[in-house]
Amino acid sequence: MSVVSAENIDFRYARQPVIDGVSFSIEQAQRVAIIGPNGSGKTTLLKIINGTLVPDAGRMFVAGRETGLWKRREIARKVAIVPQETDVTFPFYAEEIVMMGRFPHLKKYHFEDKNDYRIVHEAMEKTNTLAFASRRFDELSAGERQRVLIARALAQEPEILLLDESTVFLDLKHQAQFLSLLRQLNLSQRLTVMFVTHDINLAAQNASKIILLSSGKIYAIGEPADVITAANIKEVYDVNILVDRNPHDGSPRATLLTS
Repeated sequence: MSVVSAENIDFRYARQPVIDGVSFSIEQAQRVAIIGPNGSGKTTLLKIINGTLVPDAGRMFVAGRETGLWKRREIARKVAIVPQETDVTFPFYAEEIVMMGRFPHLKKYHFEDKNDYRIVHEAMEKTNTLAFASRRFDELSAGERQRVLIARALAQEPEILLLDESTVFLDLKHQAQFLSLLRQLNLSQRLTVMFVTHDINLAAQNASKIILLSSGKIYAIGEPADVITAANIKEVYDVNILVDRNPHDGSPRATLLTS
């Protein structure tokens, strides 16, 4: 049974079409990369999966249930999203931001208990953010803030994790640690991961399936070797690349060709 599926999804901002006739099916524990040029609908698609946006036509399903039928608290127990960036108006501490991930699990009029603090502590330990748990979120660097947001998502204990350019602010060390953590959670907890990235090689190395968007439509979908081809990238991005094999894992490797 698919855990995320789309049936002919359309979405527009005002009169501008952003998602056009998108259909796909994602199985549990798949790692799915969503790639495509700027404005191709990648972030919008994540928000539709998360139920933040409602499609103008078609249907989006999570765990076999149409997203429009989920209450926000219910869907937040299933799906966590890490946005590109988050504006925080109030001076919350990093640990308080991560604790927000526990809200969908709290009973009405109940406060956090020892179990919630244990889960938050573990999420911060996994993302190497415990060292600044008592620092204000708005005083952290961009990379540190991103790791705190990842910890918040893990504290939700989701079955599906959505990531929108979540490695863009991370240095190489923390990027490697985070990608290793994702693989570990994917294998040990059968966590389904869908991530947006502009890094084609990162997508090829870390995804079992790739969705290539172009102008709101799915141009190609499938295994990395079937999607990351010189012809596909030329057609969608209008650039020339050389595709060979990564000597480490055999995944397709794209090299930009410049004149």
